[in-house]
Amino acid sequence: MADSELTPELTPELQALFRRFGKAFNAGDVDAILECVTADFQWIMARGASAPYGRVVEGREALRAALDERRRELAEVRFSDAQVFAAGDRVIGTFRMTAKRCADGAAVDVRGCDICTVHNGLISSKDSYWKQVVEE
Repeated sequence: MADSELTPELTPELQALFRRFGKAFNAGDVDAILECVTADFQWIMARGASAPYGRVVEGREALRAALDERRRELAEVRFSDAQVFAAGDRVIGTFRMTAKRCADGAAVDVRGCDICTVHNGLISSKDSYWKQVVEE
């Protein structure tokens, strides 16, 4: 990508969209999350069984189901240290996510990033990556 294609700052519209999206995720407000995405939204999740993508969720209702599933797996989910950047036709966000696993109460503390695309003022895709923290 040439330097001229990089946009170091988000437009005010993109700033507002990603601020709403982030607040909705932090609040666990599924309806508000769905208001930020296109009807054909695609979430390429950070983990899953299908190589090479992990798990791909398509459409608003599938997104609702995936978020409900995650709520049963993780409690007290909180996103912080977020930074969002525009790069050509992509919006890249970095974050820290903390939570507790519902199964055993173990703490989850990871850094991650999302690569998003926007279409007609809504998020059309979100490709998520998390650091894989392992005991050594």
